[in-house]
Amino acid sequence: MTTVLCVPQWQGSGSGDAPRLVTGARRTAELISADSLVTVPVLQEGGDLQAGVRGLDVLTENLRRTQQALDGIDDAVITAGGDCGVDLAPIAAARARYGDRLTLLWFDAHPDLYLPHSLRSGAFHAMVLRTLLGEGPAPLVPEQPLAPEQVIIAGLRAGDVVERDYIEKAPLRTYRVDDLERVLDGLTGPVYVHIDLDVLDPGSFRSVCYPEPDGVDPQRLARLVSRLDDVVGAAITEHAPPDGASDAGEAEVIRQLAAALPL
Repeated sequence: MTTVLCVPQWQGSGSGDAPRLVTGARRTAELISADSLVTVPVLQEGGDLQAGVRGLDVLTENLRRTQQALDGIDDAVITAGGDCGVDLAPIAAARARYGDRLTLLWFDAHPDLYLPHSLRSGAFHAMVLRTLLGEGPAPLVPEQPLAPEQVIIAGLRAGDVVERDYIEKAPLRTYRVDDLERVLDGLTGPVYVHIDLDVLDPGSFRSVCYPEPDGVDPQRLARLVSRLDDVVGAAITEHAPPDGASDAGEAEVIRQLAAALPL
């Protein structure tokens, strides 16, 4: 049994188009075949800048509401976002359940490893992975952070000196687009799969807030994901469609990625 957890949160994004993530989360959720759908009633106001994080008060409350929704779900969960911050609670729950055996496979063009005071915009979605590793804003850090050895970043092709310095020093694994299939080398479960849609090439999928050139072909990513073993949870995030009718081609991309997840 599989449940889609729709988290239409936008406040973690630093983009002027961030409110589009609300529609994107709902459309993504509708495209995922599952046994049930739960939508988290997240707040929609912007919130205040606190401790270097824009909207920290709202993000903290949204996290609480997401945790509450998860507590009532016994199925495998695919989270539909929303900005990348929607995955805090599901990944923390997987970490609590599987402990050091869990691997987080983070498909993203960006490493999301900023610290709260190292990013002028205060956009939390660029800090999510660092927070899961125990170094983010205190109200959002999980009780049991991940160890760097548990994290694989795949499809990486952006990031600045703060993030590169962390990657050079920490024993997490990173793979770029040209060696993406290497993520499978020695990978054993349990595995949690996070897909930020900006990992895809914008020529194939453009409805994201922060597109990066030279990304992954959607069919290639779907094939890779389908080869994973012991996937215990997943998320598809950062869909930011423009106003108006949905793009049939992009809808099919999301549908194929979700169908490829071996949950």
